[in-house]
Amino acid sequence: MQTSQEAYSDFIKRLTHLIGKNPDLIKVTLSNIFTTRIIGNKTHGDLAEIAISEFVNQYMYDFKSLHVGKDLYRAKEHEEDIRITNEIQKIDFTISIKAYGDGPLQLSTDKNFKMFPRLKREGGVVSGEKEIGLIFDDTAFSEFGNINVLPLIYDENKRRCNIMVFDFAKARTSTKEIRYEEEGAGRKHPVFRFYDELGGYICEVRYGDASANALQRGLWTNTKNATRYFHSVTNGWIDYSDNLLLVTLFSHALISTPVGHEKALELLKSDIQDQKDKSQLSEYQLSE
Repeated sequence: MQTSQEAYSDFIKRLTHLIGKNPDLIKVTLSNIFTTRIIGNKTHGDLAEIAISEFVNQYMYDFKSLHVGKDLYRAKEHEEDIRITNEIQKIDFTISIKAYGDGPLQLSTDKNFKMFPRLKREGGVVSGEKEIGLIFDDTAFSEFGNINVLPLIYDENKRRCNIMVFDFAKARTSTKEIRYEEEGAGRKHPVFRFYDELGGYICEVRYGDASANALQRGLWTNTKNATRYFHSVTNGWIDYSDNLLLVTLFSHALISTPVGHEKALELLKSDIQDQKDKSQLSEYQLSE
């Protein structure tokens, strides 16, 4: 029986395989997601959750997805947006969807404010295999690597996007120094930065107590500066374009009745089936 972490790793492999064989499917989906930035700067993040959940349901045989991010308007106990079931292995796991621009990327909010105080106890610099191992093994870092983060990264200037998964295991084994750094280079608060043996940036823990804005605390990295610690599910950058018709569709849907929605939904389902047929997508294709 797989663990939830193994199930997530298997899911990423299957998703990479699907996109590699059918890049147009994800290109359409990501283009539509990032088009919604026209509606609002944060709109695309919420809609990305339901879009990726439906992408899994429509195109990834053997997997079933449920959007739970706003389930009953509840407060999240864990950082999860969609719950996925591997119907072959009969195991569930959750995924946190992140839709960020190319650059700083939040991996965990550290909402209980444990990481930064733990590192502060060590002073300004932590080095040595044993010392760094004790940090990662501490309960304060229990979430490191246990959060399944699926980041949808976009570069608005170049109109391109990328699904980039941070390699927590590689980050842990590669960390050779953790260094405290004061504010600077646009930062107002100190951070603890993690570096590899070549002095390359890996990630950082930001300052900010439990009452602070989430952007002021938690575990962060940078997609530009830590490229070697990411796996691209889309096999690199893919170009996207705005679908202005989608915005018009939203505006009309918001003032129409469920009767109109039902008719439109039938047409959309037909279009999705056409994409499946065009891609010659089958349950066997994913298991090759």
